Amino acid sequence: MRLRSTRTPRDAVHHPVFARCYARMSVAAESAAGLAAIRAELLAGLTGRVIEVGAGNGLNFAHYPPAVSEVVAIEPERTLRRLAVRSAVRAGMPVDVVPGTAEALPVKSEAFDGAVASLVLCTVRDVERSLAEIRRVLRPGAELRFFEHVRADGRAMAATQRALDRAFWPRVAGGCHTSRDTLAAIAAAGFTVESYRRVNLPERGIRLPTSSCVLGVARGPATAGRG
Repeated sequence: MRLRSTRTPRDAVHHPVFARCYARMSVAAESAAGLAAIRAELLAGLTGRVIEVGAGNGLNFAHYPPAVSEVVAIEPERTLRRLAVRSAVRAGMPVDVVPGTAEALPVKSEAFDGAVASLVLCTVRDVERSLAEIRRVLRPGAELRFFEHVRADGRAMAATQRALDRAFWPRVAGGCHTSRDTLAAIAAAGFTVESYRRVNLPERGIRLPTSSCVLGVARGPATAGRG
């Protein structure tokens, strides 16, 4: 008789070395690169029940406004998920950290008043499917808040980003792609981009392929359906 394996199943996303490095660097960047202020701006004005897709180590949790009643935080990477659970304990509202991927969110449709995507759409395997899932779980007319790596404006830097993405960068940086046109992808998914601004990280100094980011708000359709 064949015995059933008792081993823990392998996560869909598994980047333990990157996760440990990211956890250290992200904490240092909160003040050094001004990320704490960006997180506060990203989340300001959110209310009700919010889903955060790709919560990482949970650094956003401390910045959710009091009007948010609950956060469901999706994080596929095990090391980061454990750190997010620790951050959730210190949050000012209930935070439920859940394993799952952006392409198949493990939650019901039209269950959330807002969604947050923070430095995650650059890493997902399928941007179109991930945004379709975010749209699915949002109530009609709800907001998507996003802060993401994007393609640079300048031709030379954009070419460098594309070369980097084809070479080694996604493999060493947890799947990150620096050259994605995330604004266009959000619009193509049926969201209306209401406002955004370009952000460079760091704001001063040498521009890197990872420096170009966009911070903004998009709104889903006012009626239910996939478009």
